Amino acid sequence: MIHKITLLITIVILNITLASASDSKRLAYMVSDINIPFWNIMSKGIKKGASVSGYDVDIYSARNIKKDEIGNLAKIIEKKYAGIVLSPINSSTAVTVLKIAKSANIPVVISDIGTDKGEYVSFISSNNLKGAYEIGKVLADKMTELNYHKDGTVGIIAIPQTRSNGKARTNGFIMALDENDIKTAGLLQQVDFSYKETYDHSITLIKNNPKLKAIWLQGSDKYKGAMDAIKDSGKEGEILLICFDAEPEFLDMIPDGKLVGAAMQQPYLMGEMAANNLVNHINGKEVTKNQELDILAISNKNIKEKLPLIKRNVLGIEK
Repeated sequence: MIHKITLLITIVILNITLASASDSKRLAYMVSDINIPFWNIMSKGIKKGASVSGYDVDIYSARNIKKDEIGNLAKIIEKKYAGIVLSPINSSTAVTVLKIAKSANIPVVISDIGTDKGEYVSFISSNNLKGAYEIGKVLADKMTELNYHKDGTVGIIAIPQTRSNGKARTNGFIMALDENDIKTAGLLQQVDFSYKETYDHSITLIKNNPKLKAIWLQGSDKYKGAMDAIKDSGKEGEILLICFDAEPEFLDMIPDGKLVGAAMQQPYLMGEMAANNLVNHINGKEVTKNQELDILAISNKNIKEKLPLIKRNVLGIEK
């Protein structure tokens, strides 16, 4: 099916005049699933960055369905957008998008996740390896404080490991655990990113690992699924939860001790930078090929200090 859609896009390209660049003042944001808060916040950053230069942004969400991602690209090519900010489903699907966009002379800036190969204007990313390592150290310190570190294990609910950022998160986190002689209790990958999937994965980790003392969720928006599984298993207060990314509720949950901490990317800032780089390229200015942002490892020890940064760059709250 994907190959058939790709062929149709190629036909569309051949029937569109591509000799000159688009004079449109519109950008397209191709995103895996806009319903996930992280991507929604990034979209707001993209719109903010684009608006400074007088550009509008239309969002094309693939709902994590590959054929929809390609179908969205066909619409973008047909409407002759000036450029694309891309947050692909995974690093493999990005290759196809980049190849087709190049044939259509549409410049692409990638914001997060990355690509296995292909040509792009700029890549805005987070240092997932370091960020995961730092949040792994936060968990290791907490487990040591509670004397969980001697025989307690940690279960991982991961984003797809076909994503380069997913692999980096896992490697960095395990590196921190290894340094503290803390063992993992298995890794389960998310597919549909639903509450039920997160709940079921958490239940599986708890049932299969009697010594489980912590769950690391490589995301944030379905944290309630993990918390409910811990509670329903009668393990509330015994199994710790730590996350990647952030939700507004975390601003209270971390100080209250309900959540050990979170490795917070800065999606609003990433979106701004992606839009700025794309517009600058369209206007003939030189842009940096690869830009990597720090991830904030937040715990109850530093959340007060980092609060202004979290509100704007992480949660997209501007006053």
